[in-house]
Amino acid sequence: MATRPKKLNRTDFVRASRLQVRRARSAILSTVMNDDGWPYGSLISVAFDVDASPIMLFSNLSDHTQNLYGDKRAALLFEEGSRLKNPQTGPRVTVMGKIQKTKEPRHQKRFLALHPEAALYAGFGDFNFFRMKVDRIHFVGGFAQAVWLKPKDLLSDAKAASALAKAETGVLNHMNGDHADAVDHYAHLLGRRGKGWQMTGIDPDGADLRLGGRTARLAFEAPISDRQGVREELVRLAGLDKPEKTKK
Repeated sequence: MATRPKKLNRTDFVRASRLQVRRARSAILSTVMNDDGWPYGSLISVAFDVDASPIMLFSNLSDHTQNLYGDKRAALLFEEGSRLKNPQTGPRVTVMGKIQKTKEPRHQKRFLALHPEAALYAGFGDFNFFRMKVDRIHFVGGFAQAVWLKPKDLLSDAKAASALAKAETGVLNHMNGDHADAVDHYAHLLGRRGKGWQMTGIDPDGADLRLGGRTARLAFEAPISDRQGVREELVRLAGLDKPEKTKK
């Protein structure tokens, strides 16, 4: 007998979509061609504001940038099924909204923290940072597991995002300067080897880690709303055992 698909659970899907988007570093961007209206797909690098709004760095020479100047509507596809035997069984999230230029210093800082190699050309005159204002989200977790979500399902609470945006620099300096061993421990919890990991970003859903060209995403057990919540969660994670495969 055929196995019935798992019953939809909206709460699980909301969390799964948030975590998948948060750990992404690239996406497929779909825009509308200015000349004939055809859909146009591009592979782009992406980062996220503290509230999870997508942030991008585009050249004015790119076709997708010119398309956005004509029609701000766009979609970002985040997928994790490409390497699976059957890609259709992998989760994917489509985030739809309007993309516009941003001059917010925090957006530039967070993008370059996730993509430091972009600093080589971020200052060029024809490059600009962009932010998507999310309108709706479609999450597919596999066969017969799909649900449409609202911006509030993906984006962090505005008050929490604001609180952590203000606390981010202090938290990063404190963890990297005073608790380097703990940051390495977080990476090891994720099955990553090596010493000298740095915490490069913090938000209500987790933290970004980097060692050279390697990155990792540390997800919190539940969304955090303030600096004290971050402290308590990082202390909790520091007390967890490392996975067996990282032990020598």
